[in-house]
Amino acid sequence: STCCGSQNRAPFLCDDYWLFTVICGSSKPMRKFWTQSLVALSALILWGCGNKQPTGNPAPGQAAAPTEQILQFGNGTEPQDLDPQVVTGVPEFHIVSGLLEGLVGQDPEDLHPVPTAAAEKWDVSDDHLTYTFHLRPNAKWSNGDPVTAMDFVKSYQRMLTASLASEYSYMLFVVKGAQEYNAGTLKDFAETGFKAVDDHTLQVQLKAPTPYFLSLLAHHSWYPVHIPTVEKYGKLYERGNTWTLPGRFVGNGPFMLAEWKQNQIVVLKKSPTYWDAATVKLQEIHFHPIDNEDTEERAYRTGQLDLTETVPGSKVEVYRKEHPEALRIVDYFGTYYYRVNVTRTPGNNKKLRQALAHCIDRQAIIDRITRAGQKPAYSLCPPIAGVYTNELLFSYDPDKGRKLLAEAGYPGGKGCPPVEILFNTSDTHKLIAEAIQQMWKKELNIDVQLQNQEWKVYIDSQRQLNYSIGRYAWIGDYLDPNSFMDMMVTGGGNNQTGWSNADYDRMIHEASVESDPVKRMNTFHEAEKLLMEEMPVIPIYFYTRNHLINPRVKGMHPNILDIHPWKHVYLE
Repeated sequence: STCCGSQNRAPFLCDDYWLFTVICGSSKPMRKFWTQSLVALSALILWGCGNKQPTGNPAPGQAAAPTEQILQFGNGTEPQDLDPQVVTGVPEFHIVSGLLEGLVGQDPEDLHPVPTAAAEKWDVSDDHLTYTFHLRPNAKWSNGDPVTAMDFVKSYQRMLTASLASEYSYMLFVVKGAQEYNAGTLKDFAETGFKAVDDHTLQVQLKAPTPYFLSLLAHHSWYPVHIPTVEKYGKLYERGNTWTLPGRFVGNGPFMLAEWKQNQIVVLKKSPTYWDAATVKLQEIHFHPIDNEDTEERAYRTGQLDLTETVPGSKVEVYRKEHPEALRIVDYFGTYYYRVNVTRTPGNNKKLRQALAHCIDRQAIIDRITRAGQKPAYSLCPPIAGVYTNELLFSYDPDKGRKLLAEAGYPGGKGCPPVEILFNTSDTHKLIAEAIQQMWKKELNIDVQLQNQEWKVYIDSQRQLNYSIGRYAWIGDYLDPNSFMDMMVTGGGNNQTGWSNADYDRMIHEASVESDPVKRMNTFHEAEKLLMEEMPVIPIYFYTRNHLINPRVKGMHPNILDIHPWKHVYLE
């Protein structure tokens, strides 16, 4: 039986039967079995049916020192893949960032770029167009091969090859010739700005000064892959390659892939070939794909997890009052929103899209469902302190929504085709979809159907535009508005709405080459005004990052991107 994430458990012992499933499914010696059974039974007795006080993970000072450095991590859902040039989700990034590393590291506290990854130092030309990275001579792949500059060049060529259909290929477009090569107008990759000067020197030439370039390099789209391994298990420039399976994966990061049981667990073990292995304290990281928030919270409460992906909205206040030391809530550079497929009816009607946006009571969703300090979103990009401020680009205004619906040709909702909301498996996504379904029925008198899909299917449906309205979220890859804005350009790999606007494309291009920071932010503001006028996306709220964390977990400093380099994390 699969305990974590199961949606059809027997209603036994206050739905904590999953705990006994774990025990009964164990193949360990009987003495240990009975010890675990007694511990589990004790936990259930202490907990009792209906008691809301978290007790399994102890308060600070009460936790015994762990005998092994094994981190148990609730990862939300089953990963789509572990190929850094194919995946797009946060659950995948959590794992991939332990298996691979790029040119530049991030300070664990504030994430500023530091030379703690594959490059030991770098030089920047006076015109800020050419970056020269000096790779570590002792950097190795997990199979013992040296990490070379050509590994990066060939990886970037794979990333930019159109047949791979990488949604994140545009992350490399800041480099000279990268976009043209991806589009097929530049045939020779040697003419791009990537050059291996020698085995340990990589040169990257940009097409324009890019202030956030070094921060970009920490993103998984810039990670290298071990080309010989990729070629061994499939076609280099096509999807469906099986090189990421256990026993095959070759990485250059602090951990190696030891185990991947579908829908059960992904296990990473410390890599003995990693150049900075002495810094790495964790021996293993166990990623548990638990997409049921209540199940995940119970796993934390009973000591099965050290860290959860999220906290059920209904439990936030309980932990805030009873165990505040276990609850972490911080601002997060992310937006929860709905995509609209503008290539099919009724999403191809701009007035209808605007009507839908005006008839979502965002504050009610935050107050009644998410309950963790999120903020209503009336723009796609969240504010960035001291850099980018938001304007109220539209509002919650049901009267205006009804007027727009009439202008769209559906007065009082008459004649409007049913709208379908697609979401991936999650209690919160379901509750939000149900709330919006009721709001649109009440305010606009339109019928809304809900469709739930598992993560991999849901990702594929949106990529193929096989949806009407789809739940989505975007977490900034780096602290700049461009991280949100450039994904909506025509044909952008993460656009996936079918929307295209030449004026928007022009403004995003102008911002990408603008050196004056004030003019650059003003251009982004104008672009976002246009985006919210066209409404191919409907923002709902700006995230906070909320999860449960055992006080013994150290090195995971709160930050707005919620990125925590695994090499600095340990158990106290």
